[in-house]
Amino acid sequence: MEELNFLARWGHLLFGITWIGMLYYFNFVQGGYFKQASAEGLADAKSKLAPSALWWFRWGAMFTFLTGLYLLHTISGSLSVNNYIIVGALLGTFMFLNVWVIIWPAQQIALGMKEGDGPAAGAKALLASRTNTLFSGPMAYLMLASAHKKGAMASLSDTGLYAALAIVILLEVNAIIGKQGPMASVNGVIYSSIALTAILVGLIQVL
Repeated sequence: MEELNFLARWGHLLFGITWIGMLYYFNFVQGGYFKQASAEGLADAKSKLAPSALWWFRWGAMFTFLTGLYLLHTISGSLSVNNYIIVGALLGTFMFLNVWVIIWPAQQIALGMKEGDGPAAGAKALLASRTNTLFSGPMAYLMLASAHKKGAMASLSDTGLYAALAIVILLEVNAIIGKQGPMASVNGVIYSSIALTAILVGLIQVL
């Protein structure tokens, strides 16, 4: 069992690197290229590059989520369950759902793989992708903190935990029906992710 748990952690790390690496590629590299590419280059990238990248993106997300569920199950009921892992797991779950429920279906339309309103679908996918980038910083911090930081054990009366969860839920609602706001630019989403990390960690540690 110990060896299986270790393999699950190893797989969770590898799949997570694949997923978040592709997420950053889409937001930090591909998006900028699409705006500057020639019509021929853009068409070629949309027909060949983007579908391949999306395959690695969505399946990296799937197996990161599945191995994460297994790891969460192995620590449930133990002292390893704390406020860091609770909020981090919610962030990771929303990120996974954004990939499969919002980004992938919308990108199929935006790339011409399915019929529909391409510009509207592209905007919908971009907002969810930007939200995942926003979530990625605090998610990674909280996952690491869950194993290395003390003093944040889960409690049903923990005001900081509920405040942090409420913020995450509201941001996810924005990912579905809201606007990009400060996440419209690459620098904006990076700074927003750092700020969200500080806010969530502060709520968990202080309240």
